[in-house]
Amino acid sequence: MTGPATGAAPGPVTVPTHWYNVVAELAGYVAEERRPALQPGRHGIRPQLPLSIYRQSVSDEPFIEIPAAVRAEYERWRPTPLVRAHRLERLLGTPARIYYKCEAASPSGSHKLNSAIAQAYYYKKAGIRGLVTGTGAGQWGTALSMACAAYDLELTVYMVRCSYEQKPQRRVLMELNGARVLPSPSTTTEAGRSILAADPDCPGSLSVASSEAHEIAQEGDGIRYSAGSGDNHVLLHQTVIGQEAVAQMAALGEHADTVVAALGAGSNFAGIAMPFHRQSRLTGRPTRLVAVEPTSCPKLTRGVYAWDHHDALGNTPMSKMYTLGHTFIPSPIHAGGLRYHGAAPVISWMYREGLIDAVACGQHQVFEAGVTFARAEQLIPAPESAHAIAHVIDRAIRARETGTPETILFNLSGHGLMDLGSYDKYLNGLLESDAAAEAEVEQALSRLATAGV
Repeated sequence: MTGPATGAAPGPVTVPTHWYNVVAELAGYVAEERRPALQPGRHGIRPQLPLSIYRQSVSDEPFIEIPAAVRAEYERWRPTPLVRAHRLERLLGTPARIYYKCEAASPSGSHKLNSAIAQAYYYKKAGIRGLVTGTGAGQWGTALSMACAAYDLELTVYMVRCSYEQKPQRRVLMELNGARVLPSPSTTTEAGRSILAADPDCPGSLSVASSEAHEIAQEGDGIRYSAGSGDNHVLLHQTVIGQEAVAQMAALGEHADTVVAALGAGSNFAGIAMPFHRQSRLTGRPTRLVAVEPTSCPKLTRGVYAWDHHDALGNTPMSKMYTLGHTFIPSPIHAGGLRYHGAAPVISWMYREGLIDAVACGQHQVFEAGVTFARAEQLIPAPESAHAIAHVIDRAIRARETGTPETILFNLSGHGLMDLGSYDKYLNGLLESDAAAEAEVEQALSRLATAGV
């Protein structure tokens, strides 16, 4: 199946009929996994994906058809708006042209619903009665709770403890949709109890939440684990964002010189960036793709390219990725969705090959950028999205100083209406120091070096 013709005369932008599978067009990339040897007391990982999703994750087809039922759900809010940030441009006095793709327009308030709807659809068709997952800031848990409600699936969510405490409204949203929400680490699993025994004040991490969710998925009849980021099929589902944006920019007669998105494990970044990677390859017009991560969890910019597990206890299969080590628990920064120890394998490979770039920003710079954007554009960005905005502002200022025009597009992956407590801390000078978080990164890198990784 071929995708939309690049360079075709622009018409009305519609919801894509297919997802774009970048893996099929990356010569030299091979997705591999190493299943860990089971040790006494550890949980083996039985296959979690329905065959339909597994086939997507290993497909060599560049385009995979979106089921009619899933596309009908997408059409409730897609295509999402492409907006030019005129007020931000004027505030910065820049010759740069700044656009953003507004995924905050989804019912869940973020891009996560793109994969949640698709996964719930496939799991339901496979006869699964319920899902279990881990969530960082709660955007994935919120989206999956809505999708499970739509498809009459049970849902248990292990929410990273620091985000569970920082963002109680996220828990309420999930519970409104029928989900059971637990702070992670919890006392309900062997994984959680072992981590709390070692550190009763552990703030949690997405890898810890994943360990707990995987444990429940092994024990529950008819229950399966659902991932919100990092896996090939999740990145695939998010490419509706970039495909729409390619068409919307073409309709405006614009070419994106730079595309920017925040990076946790990679669904947000891949969703907007991968279709532009394809466009650049087909047209020969370059677009710089920039992933922005927090200095408290800088796997691409500081991590090691190595085989590593996806969960804290090391029970999941290993993947080759940029990582800070699966036991690394980042500082409890307020961009909870970016506190994952590793980057998606395909994104890691592309970074190693020089196909994408990466930068890291501290959370004080990030919140300053978020406030600047909110005051200019009257839209409060999620702290995760504010990472992208911080880099966009840096580039726009550079364009002003050099007098070099540039067209910049970024993914506003979600709104920050559930993050007002974090903005309140920033506005009142109570935001935690970046220095302590960065010191923890140094310790993690030292442990990896000592272990010979």
